[in-house]
Amino acid sequence: MELLKNTNFDFISKHRTGFVFSAVIIAIGLVFLVIHQGPNFGIDFRGGVKIQAKFNRAVTETELQAKLTEIGYERATIQTDASKNEAFVSMGHRPEFQGQGTSVGRILTDALLEGGNGWQALAGGVNISEVGPSVGRDLKLAALWSVLGAIAILLIYISWRFEFRFAIGAIAALVHDVLITLGVFAVLSKEINLPTVAAFLTIIGYSLNDTIVVFDRIRENTQTLRGTDYVAVLNRSINQSLSRTVITSLTTLFVVLVIFLITGSGEEINTFALALIVGILVGTYSSVFIASPILYLWNRGRPQEAA
Repeated sequence: MELLKNTNFDFISKHRTGFVFSAVIIAIGLVFLVIHQGPNFGIDFRGGVKIQAKFNRAVTETELQAKLTEIGYERATIQTDASKNEAFVSMGHRPEFQGQGTSVGRILTDALLEGGNGWQALAGGVNISEVGPSVGRDLKLAALWSVLGAIAILLIYISWRFEFRFAIGAIAALVHDVLITLGVFAVLSKEINLPTVAAFLTIIGYSLNDTIVVFDRIRENTQTLRGTDYVAVLNRSINQSLSRTVITSLTTLFVVLVIFLITGSGEEINTFALALIVGILVGTYSSVFIASPILYLWNRGRPQEAA
């Protein structure tokens, strides 16, 4: 099946536009990261408690906030899903928690089960996740090293599988994709948690897959089209890979879009799906407008390698 047949788009000539567009999107994300004083780490990385509760009726944020304020826990983040009679309550670790004989999760759960004004959490309908601050710091470092380690290993692998210039283009595209996804999360004030890090690693693998397909075609055409202008080789390679790239991206996008739409905004799988949606879109874009143009810029002024 071929969605796009015999295309002949001049992608490389638009590389400046692509670079400027990406720079603007990344800059917007960085501005929001500065405004929010860094990523919005979830309790997985900063310690704290998160509760998912199902109620006997739909509850509002105001009702839950009033209840938590009543017991001295007013600084909680609350998200509700009226269609499922569910709510998500999260609270980062605070120093005063350490002096309490009872865990914060237990205190909050008891308050939700008690309820008020005709609402209460259902018995057995409360799920608690509680992480200590030291564990959160360890997880944050582990997540950072997992992403950096994956990028470093890919740099070595692509340098061996292709050439160093191909590796630079691929890694630039990967970093581009992660930065844009991180920026979108900053703009939307979405939490960065362990499933989100898993999504980032998935994005790295997905983006690399698209890029490798284009690079393999470039390497093949460089040999079969000796004497052809390198820009023409790059454009032809991208166009030959375009149908496959678009079909693969669309089929994957439809699946994660369904997951995103049927899950609540407070659920971790929802943020996982959001990260994948952004990653699939920018990963497809970066293979064409970031990775391949970097090869062009690297090779410019060295026509003997294109021949």
